[in-house]
Amino acid sequence: MSRHTIQNVSVRGISAAVPKRKEDQEDLAKVFGERNAKRLVLGTGIAERRIDRSLTTQDLCGHSARVLMEACGWCPSTIDHLIFVSQSPDYFVPQSACILQAELGLSCSATAFDVRQGCAGAPFGIWLAGRILQKGERAMVLLGDVCDRVAPRDRSAVPIFGDGGSAILMEYDEEASPIYCSTGTDGRGYENIIIPAGSARCPSSPETRELHEDAQGNWRSREHILMNGQEVFAFAIQHVPELARECLDMAGWSIDDCDDVVFHQANEFMLKTIATKIGIPISKVPLCLSQFGNTSSASIPLALVSERKDALAGERRRYLLLGFGVGWSWAGAALEMGSVIVPDLIEV
Repeated sequence: MSRHTIQNVSVRGISAAVPKRKEDQEDLAKVFGERNAKRLVLGTGIAERRIDRSLTTQDLCGHSARVLMEACGWCPSTIDHLIFVSQSPDYFVPQSACILQAELGLSCSATAFDVRQGCAGAPFGIWLAGRILQKGERAMVLLGDVCDRVAPRDRSAVPIFGDGGSAILMEYDEEASPIYCSTGTDGRGYENIIIPAGSARCPSSPETRELHEDAQGNWRSREHILMNGQEVFAFAIQHVPELARECLDMAGWSIDDCDDVVFHQANEFMLKTIATKIGIPISKVPLCLSQFGNTSSASIPLALVSERKDALAGERRRYLLLGFGVGWSWAGAALEMGSVIVPDLIEV
């Protein structure tokens, strides 16, 4: 793993947005039958998800950004960097960050770019923004994903994924405590979470769009997301405890020193298993899976907004953020946050 210490950077605000529209066990039963729907909810710990096919990642992140800038009293022209972290951008070209720079009213001198990250997006985005911030500068990190590439009859994906967008505002601060980050990548596992076709390696065609049934009875095309759940679980159990120990070691903290450990919201059973392996009391692990499902790069900010809003607004506390998944990639951040502005969850 690669270690990074970020100096002189503070998190000033965090916001999250989800669609108003909900899908729950009844919706699953219409597709997969009542017995299967009940089993899927019990197996994932996800009772409902927010999904709206009329909304894009750019829409949800844009709402988050506007509300957060207003709450923090930040004029768009004072933001020097805009980083858009997502696996489901509105377009292949141009970058969503460029469109959002104009829509949000940021200066033309602002740096704006996209990062193709997903499950590890939040700690990765914090690390990246922290690395580029210079004296007197501000950054906006927008993180989100939507379910545009989930096959409607895929039991391995439909009950899990939800739509979400979020925003994090950060700025240079000479009085800030250090942020300790660890990142890693193992591309040998890239095939375990993949959309096999529809891009340059395998261009879209009638054949790649045709639905096929797999051995487990899931229907998807090669242009839908394919996830090997067993391999994802094995990867997480192996790498996330090591990631946690790395970040804690850098910060000089023990688990007891952490007020909250915020995981990428992947699967409730998986997260509780990892927490037990690391020795984290479940009371320190905020979970929002049951309400929103897996929102990929938005999941950590969403968990903070929905489960730790009041704590973030109060005195400084110690947080360990752990993201992991597609790639394989993983990123963690150990940081202190307090007096953070956190608007109420935004419903679009």
